[in-house]
Amino acid sequence: MSPLEAFRSAWEGSLDWETYMTGFERIVAERSTSGPDRSEAMVAYTKLNLSRSRRWMKQLNVLPELENGLPLVAPQRWLVLTEYWCGDAAQCCPAMVELARRTPGLSLRFVFRDEHPALMDHHLTQGGRSIPKLIALDELSGNERFTWGPRPAAAQELVDTYRTVPIEERDVEAMKEALHTWYFKDGCEAVQRELLALCR
Repeated sequence: MSPLEAFRSAWEGSLDWETYMTGFERIVAERSTSGPDRSEAMVAYTKLNLSRSRRWMKQLNVLPELENGLPLVAPQRWLVLTEYWCGDAAQCCPAMVELARRTPGLSLRFVFRDEHPALMDHHLTQGGRSIPKLIALDELSGNERFTWGPRPAAAQELVDTYRTVPIEERDVEAMKEALHTWYFKDGCEAVQRELLALCR
């Protein structure tokens, strides 16, 4: 399946943000999560991520230069590969939602990574199925314009630095705490700036 065919197939069953969040709330109430791994740890991450997503939807400040939306040359479809347990998605997707709401001609939808392996495998990061992964399609030409993800460049640097540490010396929880502290201090600004740069 070509990247475009995989995109179109996934788009047909995609979710808008409201439907995505309704499912998020339901699955947390059921003490479950998305994807095949439904361990206690993944369920706990999912509950925490719902809180993160809710917080950003209430507190996120859109950059002044983006108050009227992104400068699109042509209408676009944005499809985001994600999962409820993904902490980076909880920190980044609300910014995408706010920008889409302000941008005429921009359609934003969400799909679950593990339900769309063909699409995911066309958009790997350093060989891995890292999410969230935003795929932007030009509606007029049908061509892919850009991809973004799984996290802002500065956050990716934190992760890359962590991965240089020998496996036996890695402190996963400390890394997660540092990463999410960075997200809190950044206030979703980096996501907005990077998406603006991609749309220019």
